[in-house]
Amino acid sequence: MRLRSLILSGVAALAFGAASAQAEDLTIAVAGPLTGQLATIGDQFKQGAEAAAAAINAAGGVDGRQIKISLQDDVCDPKQAVSVANRIVGEGIKFVDGHACSGSSIPASAVYAESGVLMMSPASSNPLMTDDAAAKGWSTIMRLYTRDDAQGAFIGPWIARKYAGKNVVILHDKSAYGQGVADAVRATMNAAGLTEVNYEGLNAGEKDYSALVTKLKELKADVVYFGGYHPEAGLILRQAAEQAVKFQLIMPDSIASPEFWQIAGPAGEGTMFVFPSDPQSKPEAKEAVEKIKAGGFVPEGFTLFSYAVVQAIAEGVKRAGSDDPAAVAAALKNGEPVSTVVGDVIFDEKGDLKNASYDINQWHDGKYAPIPVE
Repeated sequence: MRLRSLILSGVAALAFGAASAQAEDLTIAVAGPLTGQLATIGDQFKQGAEAAAAAINAAGGVDGRQIKISLQDDVCDPKQAVSVANRIVGEGIKFVDGHACSGSSIPASAVYAESGVLMMSPASSNPLMTDDAAAKGWSTIMRLYTRDDAQGAFIGPWIARKYAGKNVVILHDKSAYGQGVADAVRATMNAAGLTEVNYEGLNAGEKDYSALVTKLKELKADVVYFGGYHPEAGLILRQAAEQAVKFQLIMPDSIASPEFWQIAGPAGEGTMFVFPSDPQSKPEAKEAVEKIKAGGFVPEGFTLFSYAVVQAIAEGVKRAGSDDPAAVAAALKNGEPVSTVVGDVIFDEKGDLKNASYDINQWHDGKYAPIPVE
């Protein structure tokens, strides 16, 4: 009788243990610049991921499991990104919404790949991230965002048409992201028949770009394409205004942030930038946008892409019937659309998005909006 009781107790304990394991949180690390010059991007990541987790949890979670968000700050620094990646692996977290800067995502991806963690970036655009991963057979490195070469193929020919015969200067900040996108734009612009009058890198983080502004004046620059971030862009424009030097600044997606205008002020008027077609205007995003705004945050920039990463990971776990990262990645790459706030997305075999579309946005009086593309 006692033996039967012990057996029943053991079975009950195993059943309870299995149920507890099933009910464990599904943790997703959000890795990005939560502090430092690019903290606005990190805040966008955080707001988007937390809003997605709240919505999914309110609807019952992922197969009964609640999503838990773990915030990890890499300051968009490659060395710190690797440290963050090792910490995430050490904590047993299997999924990462991040990183932001390509220069952080690329070295961190090696850590995740070797440990079988699924990393899906909502912002990193350098093609090397997924190209190298595919070449090395790393199946768990993905991005729910566009690539520099696709962005270059969109804006480079447009610059060549729009500014034919004008003096175009191409600058970059020497980062994997900034130089990557500048090179992509340069290549497609050149192929479309327009050659820049100058191409060079600048040192990010400096406070005085007056020598650069003087050089732009001497070059009689009509247009400047700058692959970089909003702190440097805002300073260059302000210092150009102080010297009464005028040119059309065109940027990649990095200045979809109110901080750009805070730095540039009125000197930022008319600045253009490329960004994936605004997800805030999509019907799929309506409810999420309203809830995020009700919380006092405007879901600009990368907010909804971070939200979509959490949705995609959750859907992948459901499809795979498992939280094994490799199985989840395979389930997401099976060609079936994944419903997200940025619309239905389809991943290719490398883990990149298919059929990305873009807007050209322009800053006016502290706000930006898409403009017609000729």
